[in-house]
Amino acid sequence: MHAASVTNAGRALRYVGAVLLLGLTGGIGSGKSTVSAMLADRGAVIIDADAITRAVQQPGMPVFDAIVERFGAQVVAPDGQLDRKALAGIVFADEAAKKDLEHIVHPAVGVEMITMLQNETDTDHVVVYDVPLLVESARKDMNFAGVIVVDIDPDVAVQRVVEQRGMDEHDVRARIANQASREERLAVADQVIDNSGTRDDLERRVDEVWAWIQTLPTP
Repeated sequence: MHAASVTNAGRALRYVGAVLLLGLTGGIGSGKSTVSAMLADRGAVIIDADAITRAVQQPGMPVFDAIVERFGAQVVAPDGQLDRKALAGIVFADEAAKKDLEHIVHPAVGVEMITMLQNETDTDHVVVYDVPLLVESARKDMNFAGVIVVDIDPDVAVQRVVEQRGMDEHDVRARIANQASREERLAVADQVIDNSGTRDDLERRVDEVWAWIQTLPTP
């Protein structure tokens, strides 16, 4: 399925059965994964685009084969897995290569996400699409009941990623430059979760957003 097909399918998927569908996004270092886990703790079903991406890129999968065919053996690690750091080094320095990778990966991820959502047809769950590149991808056009953006000052995000993940600052800033801007994400937000404070602050804000979700109309 091409990205456009994923988009067209998504427009009809605000509700599947009694499922309430929301989008969750945030830039690298924003703490989006932490918020995703907090929403799961409160009862949401999380459909995690990053986890799906890793799954479809496993050796033996068509996506893995297509990536190796396009980028060569240099993106295969000694253990046979995809060398994500090597691949990132290529695509973040070459816009055409980045688009080629997106054309390989995004449709497969989109199909799997929609399949997972359709499996929730007979439930009354809150389903959250956790998509780092929500604003940049075709999935921004899906008919979400609401979009939640985890927000943080980019310089703070850089500092956190460098300290917590041990990444090079230049690499982190390159990744931020290849994502939607802070302003572009905020422009699509129905709810903004500020993650510049403490863990307790974040828990309180997620509680507020969860209460808001409960007010949204269901079929």
